Amino acid sequence: MADELQMSPQLEQIHGEIRDSFRAIENGFQKLDKIKDPNRQSKQLEELTGKMRECKRLIKEFDRESKDEESGNPPEVNKQINERKQSMIKELNSYVTLRKTYVSSIGNKRVELFEGGTGIEEPTRAEENVQMASSMSNQELIDAGKKKMDETDQAIERSKMVVENTIEVGAQTGVKLKGQTEQMGRIVNELDTVQFSIKKASQLVKEIGRKVATDKCIMLFLLLIVCGVIAIIVVKIVNPNNKDIRDIPGLAPPAPTRKLLSLSTAKLLA
Repeated sequence: MADELQMSPQLEQIHGEIRDSFRAIENGFQKLDKIKDPNRQSKQLEELTGKMRECKRLIKEFDRESKDEESGNPPEVNKQINERKQSMIKELNSYVTLRKTYVSSIGNKRVELFEGGTGIEEPTRAEENVQMASSMSNQELIDAGKKKMDETDQAIERSKMVVENTIEVGAQTGVKLKGQTEQMGRIVNELDTVQFSIKKASQLVKEIGRKVATDKCIMLFLLLIVCGVIAIIVVKIVNPNNKDIRDIPGLAPPAPTRKLLSLSTAKLLA
């Protein structure tokens, strides 16, 4: 087939690799028909899936290379290369469809084998995406990629809004906490002032108490002295002949003594 179309050596090499992959995939499906064990069939399908992925990569590489050489080729050659590419894409899609048929068949066999068990595992999301991408044209792939990018951008915008709201809430919380911290600081300062005032008042009360106690002691002592003096005077007046009690200096002697002194003074004058 390559001899019917004049292609560059690079395109011929890629085209040859694609044809080899298609032959390997075809032989793989023929081998799959001879396998009866569902587990071995699943393993064989996994290998075929890997080969189809590689074939898809080669077709994309063929498309890029043909576009690079498009300006230097005649329009007829470009048309034939594009037809060859579309033919390879259709062939790959046919193998993808065949693979889906085998996957469904193996799944049914497993359900029957295990009598209502879990059955064959569901294809992974990556495999589903590969199958879907293999059955889509380039424009559909571009549109699907743009759609995914738009969804990603929307998700990023939503994430940004969430982050901004979180930052705003954090800032408001920080302001409130700062105000509460300042208020607590003022309360602590006021409590320190009150505590200092209480200590100072306690010291003042103690000093006043000590002064009052000292004044009371002095007054009590003076009261005792006064009471003693009064007691002595009363005893002297009541019992003037009592020699056991000495006269208090500065006080007048008893009345009889004053009389004797008066008589003595009168005799001396006479």
